[in-house]
Amino acid sequence: MRGDRSRAVPVSTAADPDGDERFARLFRACFQPLSAYALRRAPPEEAMDVVAETLTIAWRRLDSIPRGAELPWLYGVARRVLANQRRSTNRHHALVERLAREVHPAVESAPEDAGCAAALARLTPDERELLRLVAWEGLRPAQLALVLGCSPNAAAIRVHRARSRLRAALESAGGDSAAKGDSAAKGAAQGGPSGGADARAAGGAAVRGGPSAERIGPVRTSSEWRSHDG
Repeated sequence: MRGDRSRAVPVSTAADPDGDERFARLFRACFQPLSAYALRRAPPEEAMDVVAETLTIAWRRLDSIPRGAELPWLYGVARRVLANQRRSTNRHHALVERLAREVHPAVESAPEDAGCAAALARLTPDERELLRLVAWEGLRPAQLALVLGCSPNAAAIRVHRARSRLRAALESAGGDSAAKGDSAAKGAAQGGPSGGADARAAGGAAVRGGPSAERIGPVRTSSEWRSHDG
């Protein structure tokens, strides 16, 4: 099953003096992709807490949410809520990992993604999260910038560096993993940031565990990747 590739959905740019109505529109447009974001990063019960806290913050700060970019703004808030949640629940980390393996057994039985999973494990947590935002949420540089709290140029540079490190990790693994990474890059060069139709078709198992080489796409320069930002 393909991953949810929901893009940022503008709620409305029309003048709205009624905060209740604007929040209702934001909720209808953003609840599903925001829930998917949280569920990919936390067990269901914790993910729903993240969504609830994120929407509570959105209600309190409604006037500060940029119109037309509500979803990336919510991703940025959810990212910080998740970080705070993880710091306060480290004692449950081992249990969470065990439950995640039980919920997603297909990850361990997907040999086509084993090399990429091993390569991803060699990256820093921030680099892995950056590549997930590109492969899972389908974010462009301007949207990533809003999530990360940096400029679009800085976001593009971070993506380029993360992809370069992932490619180096794949190549150092040797054998089938490196060959698979090279093949993925060639196919991705002919498509969008996620690697074209073949890569999208190959991404189902990766969505359940981690972005595959095909989903993450080729190692482009930061200027080449920014040219895809629409």
